[in-house]
Amino acid sequence: MGILGYSEMLEAILGFLAILTFALWVWWWNANEILINWPVVGMLPQLSWNSSHLHDFITKVLQQSQGTFLLKGHWFGNKDYLLTSDSMNVHHLTSKNFANYHKGEEFKQIFEPMGDGIFISDSDNWRTQRRILHYILRSKSFVFAARSTMEQKILKGLFPVLENASMLSTEVDLQVILQQFMFDNICLLVLGFDPDSLSTELPQVPSVAKAYDCLAEGAIYRHLIPGCIWKLQRWLQIGNEKKFTEAWNIFDDFAEQCITSKRQQLSQSRKDQKEQEDFDLLTYFLVNDDDCADDQGGEDVTTDTKSNKFLRDTAFNLLAAGRDTIAAGLVWLFWLVVTHPSVESKILEEMRANLSQGTDGKWKIFSIEEVNKLLYLHAVVCETLRLYPPVPFEHRASAGPDILPSGHKIPGNMKIIYSSYSMGRMEDIWGKDFLEFKPERWISERGEIKHVPSYKFTAFHAGPRTCLGKDLAFLQMKIVASAVLWNFSLKVVENQPISPRVSIVLSMKKGFKVKVFERLASLNGGNEGNHM
Repeated sequence: MGILGYSEMLEAILGFLAILTFALWVWWWNANEILINWPVVGMLPQLSWNSSHLHDFITKVLQQSQGTFLLKGHWFGNKDYLLTSDSMNVHHLTSKNFANYHKGEEFKQIFEPMGDGIFISDSDNWRTQRRILHYILRSKSFVFAARSTMEQKILKGLFPVLENASMLSTEVDLQVILQQFMFDNICLLVLGFDPDSLSTELPQVPSVAKAYDCLAEGAIYRHLIPGCIWKLQRWLQIGNEKKFTEAWNIFDDFAEQCITSKRQQLSQSRKDQKEQEDFDLLTYFLVNDDDCADDQGGEDVTTDTKSNKFLRDTAFNLLAAGRDTIAAGLVWLFWLVVTHPSVESKILEEMRANLSQGTDGKWKIFSIEEVNKLLYLHAVVCETLRLYPPVPFEHRASAGPDILPSGHKIPGNMKIIYSSYSMGRMEDIWGKDFLEFKPERWISERGEIKHVPSYKFTAFHAGPRTCLGKDLAFLQMKIVASAVLWNFSLKVVENQPISPRVSIVLSMKKGFKVKVFERLASLNGGNEGNHM
């Protein structure tokens, strides 16, 4: 028995030494590489080890590889990705050779709850939806509704919550508040339905809003593991895929209820011969007899804009964009402004110099015309989105072979990710002070906003797929930021970790806790707040 025991021990030692020798050989073979390409699992181990700060890790990799890096995935399927933050590569992908780069079938599988919505579609379907939404988003009815809806939710939702926090001297999570505020706002604008989730009691986040968060996390998970594994989990309904399906069903039930209710409401209003006064996109699609794209003299459009599927997919895409991206941008803006007192002072000074001081009520909200005068605040929004773009990366797939400006050869069906987060941290794009929060970089010597090409400032993407809601997003962020900063002063709760969440939308991982004070600047013309 003793001899047998020694034999087994020797085999174990030799086995361990063999594994160690193999690992050292792999390490030596990759000694000059930024990431080690391990057999079978590729470079995924280092991604997993750095998953808690994935965006910064990828940025470091791209900085060390001159802006473009081939990430080798596991051997189970085609999981290699070309990562890039090279602005010329981005210009090539999004504009110069746009026809060769689409979302691709794998992207559609990963984000399948988005259906056939505009953010996931390619070719004719994408062009048709873009033409339709382009027409609607620039209509007077939509612009008026967007402004009035936001003003309503600020006065009746956001301000009372902030005032209540000020009176009670309690800490609040501003990220949760802004997410609920934007969720109510976008539901009203798209569905004509107010979840009324933002109140002084701060109730639980609506289940459908939680479902969006779960779906975003599930999409990241699907990116990292072999498709055969997550598809098997989906079939067995276990693990992350079970949560993913549950969240998907929650949204589908919510959308179906809203669509059914709206159809019944419109049917009843016709019977009563009443006109629909309030504008929302769901109503617009259901009551519009002629396709809006026809009014532009464009191609014939065959999309059935009244079908439940079109309405559901459109709602999913627009709710995700309107709730998550704007809220995320505002959270980072308030954090950056409050932690840079000189920037906050310049914003208040600009508002006092350019905005009317009178108010018809307790609080002040500025008009579109007034907000458009705030050049420095616009620069603050740009600088915020440069450092913390709400959508931190974009996915493309090549239809055929190509060569990028960086010299990298692209085969057909190659997956490419350009990182907007990393691009905001590249010295060759923004200079040596790229890590500084510096709104002045956006203002020219003539006192105007500098034009930066969209393939360098990619917060709203670039080329033909540039975000249709760009102007609306700027307007909403400036209206909310000016209203909050004029009426309230925020103080960041100390010793809280601030870092980006690893998700499809760049929110804060642990939230953003603040104390709120009513600001007296609008009354006494200079005091920066009553907590000083």
